[in-house]
Amino acid sequence: MGGEILKGKLILEDGTAFSGELFGEANTVGEVVFNTGMTGYQEILTDPSYCRQIVTLTYPLIGNYGINEVFMQSRKSFVRGLIAGELCDVGSNRLAASTIREFLQSENIPCLHEVDTRRVTRHIRSEGTMKGVIVPENTPDETVKELLSTSTEAGVVREATTPEPYTIEGDGFHVAVLDLGIKRNILKAFKLRDYKLTVLPATATAEEVLALAPDAVFLSNGPGDPKDVPEAIATVKALIGKKPMFGICLGHQLFALAMGADTYKLKFGHRGSNQPVKALSTGRVHITSQNHGYAVDENSLAGLPLVVTHRSVNDGTVEGIRHTELPIFSVQYHPEASPGPEENTCLFDDFDAMIRASKEGA
Repeated sequence: MGGEILKGKLILEDGTAFSGELFGEANTVGEVVFNTGMTGYQEILTDPSYCRQIVTLTYPLIGNYGINEVFMQSRKSFVRGLIAGELCDVGSNRLAASTIREFLQSENIPCLHEVDTRRVTRHIRSEGTMKGVIVPENTPDETVKELLSTSTEAGVVREATTPEPYTIEGDGFHVAVLDLGIKRNILKAFKLRDYKLTVLPATATAEEVLALAPDAVFLSNGPGDPKDVPEAIATVKALIGKKPMFGICLGHQLFALAMGADTYKLKFGHRGSNQPVKALSTGRVHITSQNHGYAVDENSLAGLPLVVTHRSVNDGTVEGIRHTELPIFSVQYHPEASPGPEENTCLFDDFDAMIRASKEGA
């Protein structure tokens, strides 16, 4: 790229700074997280679960296969910034419709590149996730301090959810989808089964959901602290026992909270496409795609009609739960993402079978 090179910095709230080259408008603040995936940068940058976060990609070359609209996971990007090693200006891929720089510019995503992303990642792993800012090199300390004082997490689900209900037609089961910041690939997974989908904002009430007379309810992924959306927790609680339900990621956490369990914030979260998860019923380990900063507290499940179905191999955290009596289950990871293998899509088959059994037993 020609022209003057603008220098910038990532400054974390503990004062640690990382230098690099700045692309796009600066002075942005967000929770700094890292993703270990070797591919999928466009899906990551358009996943609503990253709302108001600054994403560090550990893979050193970003943009090498370009950008295409077909890989967009939402109507827009909700991230606050990107930290990368090297930006590739030419996407070598027959599907490439634009470059990573053109995408970042169109989505107004500031990017600090030529950064030692391994160092950033090691620091976050050691000290924990924290807020940070991307600013030009000579930004005054007062400006940095003011940016860091900005709240970044409250209301993220309200920002990421659909502003209006909409319907995706199909001839199969009718599923009401509570959109907490849903990825398009989840909707595609349901469309492969020819479901009719009514997608509702995160503020939808249980009465509004039941008025649709759906065959089942799906609780989507989404950003932030699950306790930040008490209205959604109340909706899920009121739906328990009314319809079969399936939750993914944030939907999994809301189901647990609605049942009376608790959640907590992980030190640095699980974000990547190579997270091993053990299915306790079979002992088989599945390689999963994940993006979350919170987890269900297993100790809080004691005495509740819930059983742990999946567990993280890396840290032992809860990755799936199921109601012992009602047709409801949830997982923390993303079965639709299929990071290479596709064995995790069987969870959609389980949901289908659960709906079918519920209708036959009605």
